[in-house]
Amino acid sequence: MQLIDIGVNLTNPSFADKHQAVLERAYAAGVCQLVLTGTSVEGSEQALELCQRLDDTGERLFSTAGIHPHSASDWNADSARHLKDLLTQDRVRAVGECGLDFNRDFSPRPQQEKVLEEHLALAVELQLPVFLHERDADQRLLEILREFRDQLPAAVVHCFTGEKKALFAYLDLDLHIGITGWICDERRGTHLHPLVREIPRNRLMLESDAPYLLPRTLRPKPKNGRNEPAYLTETLREVALHRGESQEDLAAHSSACARAFFGLPIISD
Repeated sequence: MQLIDIGVNLTNPSFADKHQAVLERAYAAGVCQLVLTGTSVEGSEQALELCQRLDDTGERLFSTAGIHPHSASDWNADSARHLKDLLTQDRVRAVGECGLDFNRDFSPRPQQEKVLEEHLALAVELQLPVFLHERDADQRLLEILREFRDQLPAAVVHCFTGEKKALFAYLDLDLHIGITGWICDERRGTHLHPLVREIPRNRLMLESDAPYLLPRTLRPKPKNGRNEPAYLTETLREVALHRGESQEDLAAHSSACARAFFGLPIISD
């Protein structure tokens, strides 16, 4: 059984000096390929560097390049140029993480919207898929996406935590959906249990979002409380349960979906 983790924040300081061990545990758990999330220009550069340094085969580690909506205020005249340079690198397979976050509003909403449009324009120009973030902003995100959707090759709403109306609207726009350990949270994720059944097989992907969102159903829990890609198997178990599928079937079709979305190779061994 092989899994693909489409969203891991391996550049997070909590993983400093632990990258190789984290990856070895992931591979041992069956997580054979990982997409490292870029959330700033500097972070996207670091994600690419980790891919190149930690995977000399060119088969296992890939990344995204973008600026998270929390940091939309950091966008400047050079941002698009730097991101475009990164996005032309072979290991960088998607534009993002980008989007809208009206939950925390760390950057002004008009600036978030402007920066999202800049990312989408890059994705159209380079014909790359988009890795999207959305919190409490589904209607506005949909409005902006509709203007670009016909020209975009693909887009995934990463770490989907919304309600049925938002899910169906995203699916109607032919978007992919990323599910994390949020579904394992009995306090705030149970509404996802019936919803994951509604996601078509060719639109569903799995992600750890590590070091965040440690699955609360995981036993035993790590003493450090830090999520890792190796624990994606717990999210797999929970999603398979609520979709009425075997874990093997879910792993196979979600990984096939991720390979097609990001253009990932089939592991040779």
